Amino acid sequence: AGGGISKLEEISTALLRFKKSGKPIIAVGDNFNQQQYFLAAHADEILLNPLGSVSITGFGLYNSYFKAALDKLNINMHVFRVGDYKSAVEPFLRNNMSPNVKQENRELVDSLWQFYSSQVEHLRGLPDGAIDDFANNLHLKLQAANGDTSALAKQQNLVDQIATRTQMFAYLNEVLPGTDGEFDSINMKAYLNHNRLTSRTSAAAKAHKVALVVAKGSIVDGEQPEGTIGGDTLASIFARLRDEDEVKAVVLRIDSGGGSAFASDIIRDAISATQKKGIPVVVSMGSYAASGGYWIAADADRVLALSTTLTGSIGVFGIVPTVEDSLAALGVYSDGVGTTNIAGMMRLDRPMSKQSEMIFQAGVDNIYTRFISLVADGRNSTPAAVHEIAQGRVWTGEKALGLGLVDQLGDLNDAIKVAAELANLAEYEVDYRRKPLTVYEQLLMEMSSNISASFTGLGINSWLPNSLRQQAKVILKPLQVLDTLTDPRGIYLYCDSCPL
Repeated sequence: AGGGISKLEEISTALLRFKKSGKPIIAVGDNFNQQQYFLAAHADEILLNPLGSVSITGFGLYNSYFKAALDKLNINMHVFRVGDYKSAVEPFLRNNMSPNVKQENRELVDSLWQFYSSQVEHLRGLPDGAIDDFANNLHLKLQAANGDTSALAKQQNLVDQIATRTQMFAYLNEVLPGTDGEFDSINMKAYLNHNRLTSRTSAAAKAHKVALVVAKGSIVDGEQPEGTIGGDTLASIFARLRDEDEVKAVVLRIDSGGGSAFASDIIRDAISATQKKGIPVVVSMGSYAASGGYWIAADADRVLALSTTLTGSIGVFGIVPTVEDSLAALGVYSDGVGTTNIAGMMRLDRPMSKQSEMIFQAGVDNIYTRFISLVADGRNSTPAAVHEIAQGRVWTGEKALGLGLVDQLGDLNDAIKVAAELANLAEYEVDYRRKPLTVYEQLLMEMSSNISASFTGLGINSWLPNSLRQQAKVILKPLQVLDTLTDPRGIYLYCDSCPL
């Protein structure tokens, strides 16, 4: 739910800014899903295909739970955590959602849904509760409309016109300026390329830079490719920025639900070193900046979030699976000698000893205490006050503002302006920084592209409908966490309510 709507909120701000110019916005579509319709609602007119529909279904947070399956496989999951709301490990411990987590998730989806529905109702001039009524009674409304989804959308004032593609283009030619009988247009790729070229030209004479660094994905140790936040990778980017005289401020855009505690602190330390050189660091939170994502944000000079950003999740967990019972069922056993009580404590084919459990829990408790302390220091609060709003609890950006976890609500453009103000810059260039690809990574990308193209040519991607592929991804989402468990101490900062 939250992963998409905060991006929509940012685009909404841009659309509303564009409307102030007095130029019309016209939305045309064969169909509108929930996200697409939110953007379309900003238009002066919405045109829908006669065979199309407006699909508004609401938000939900559902998870798959594997406790019964793990029991059948005789896999023992040893979990260590701090925080009543730290739900990332629940799929391995339960067969359903705990009451605490269900309460938290209910508050999250209700808050995000209130934002969505109230915005659409305002933009379309609909009465309060109209979107709820449409979604909850869709079966009855559709039956009354004889199954005609486009007619229903027009009847409910969700769209303004029903038109075929030919009729849509004819209408656009009629109301928009153009030449030779066709309205003037530019595709998105050409528009973005033009903007980049214009930006480079206008910035050529500007000596000062605000560097924009993007941290998107799970936080993992070491060097990592784009799409994953490598602790060493991001730290090295900050190290390079510190050595560039023209860089006067940094905006760190975070879209992460967390990951390795160790890697998160490597990044936090690199940010701190940058600040000590007199370079202000401003955080712009995207869809989510929670758990490890909040760890790396807490010390920033200024933190901005959107009202629908998911943040907080200040909690810690450790997870270690052991398979001694699984192997025993197959007739495989582990035996040997060690010089201490904890020799072989990380072997997955042996049961975890009480001493090992105490070591892991002590490590988790220590990281939580550190987490609370660094948040308290960064937010000018106290550990006791932070603990009250921590314990793994996830907050929307709007609520986080009231709790003091963020400084103000705003989008990426606002964050860039704040960074420039902190650095006392009247003129500046925004310099987007990314990790340069190695030759090996370029080769892998090319191979991946070729493999994907081959699969498409063979029709493999069409074996399952897209909706089923998406559902399979959601069902297996908790298992994706296991792919990123690389912390050297086995201690993690993850937000389960955030997309991974």
